[in-house]
Amino acid sequence: MDLNDEGSHFELKEIQTLSGHTDRVWSLAWNPATGTDDTQPVIASCSGDKTVRIWERSALTRSWDCKAVLEETHTRTVRSCTWSPSGKLLATASFDATTAIWENVGGDFQCVSTLEGHENEVKSVSWNASESLLATCSRDKTVWIWEVMPGNEFECASVLQGHTQDVKMVKWHPTMDILFSCSYDNTIKVVWAEDDTGDWHCIQTIGESSNGHSSTVWAISFNAEGNKMVTCSDDLTLKVWEADIEGMRSGDDQVLWKHISTLTGYHDRTIFSVHWSREGIIASGAADDAIRFFVESKDSAVVGPSYRLLLKKEKAHDMDVNVVQWSPGENRVLASASDDGTIKIWELATNST
Repeated sequence: MDLNDEGSHFELKEIQTLSGHTDRVWSLAWNPATGTDDTQPVIASCSGDKTVRIWERSALTRSWDCKAVLEETHTRTVRSCTWSPSGKLLATASFDATTAIWENVGGDFQCVSTLEGHENEVKSVSWNASESLLATCSRDKTVWIWEVMPGNEFECASVLQGHTQDVKMVKWHPTMDILFSCSYDNTIKVVWAEDDTGDWHCIQTIGESSNGHSSTVWAISFNAEGNKMVTCSDDLTLKVWEADIEGMRSGDDQVLWKHISTLTGYHDRTIFSVHWSREGIIASGAADDAIRFFVESKDSAVVGPSYRLLLKKEKAHDMDVNVVQWSPGENRVLASASDDGTIKIWELATNST
């Protein structure tokens, strides 16, 4: 059914609740190399219980089961987890100030590298598209860029000091080696590599004076083409940004991200997570326990892009929704995780009534 048909009715169907973590679940990640024709989807989740859990859907029963518990490596909360684009490595960031790299060796996950250097809690970790770089960020206000070396070695290529507060998330652009970070200092920073010297520098700081957020920025996500970005904040808004993708590809580091839309009035508590699906649906997870979905509106009376609420799922969880993530393999399948200690798998379906 057409997303832009305003007569369409959608519902969020719960497929399964995954229980096992004994504390809040902070983050989750779909393995991008799974969920295809010949492999069942796999999810990693991480928690305040200091563990990472690996979940896999059974081909036979279609039920999700916990296949592995990665423990006794991190000594404090595991705040963030993300698979490398090939799906071979899993990076986990922890409040113990380390980032661990895991490899699936014959069905057994082994910690093959530990990245140390941040002064305190590591909040987020992100791989670039070619898997040659890893970025981490921390409450110590820094962003680190790591070069991936042979033999699961990681070498610090740069320490970026631009944020004035806790850095909540780092996110590589989906196709280019451009890094984005967002922070408790209310800003988003766009960081670029300098070709001639290899130095990394900030080319744009998006703050309140440039239509940016007025409170902590929690998360960043890109559309499939990579020319639009959505951000979410403690200021109760989602903001959409756009850039000239061709100009960026040509190496023009004067290309700036411009504000094109603010989604306001939909949330009344902090928005912790936002994720843009391949087909253009924006999902958000917030402290009011709800999940919301937005699509671009085809309102001809509005100049420029505008977005409308497609669906709001009240009480999606019993507590704060910390993360929402679309499946990379199946359209309109979403996973969410919460302070209530659970992960839920959902399908955004058309309501036949």
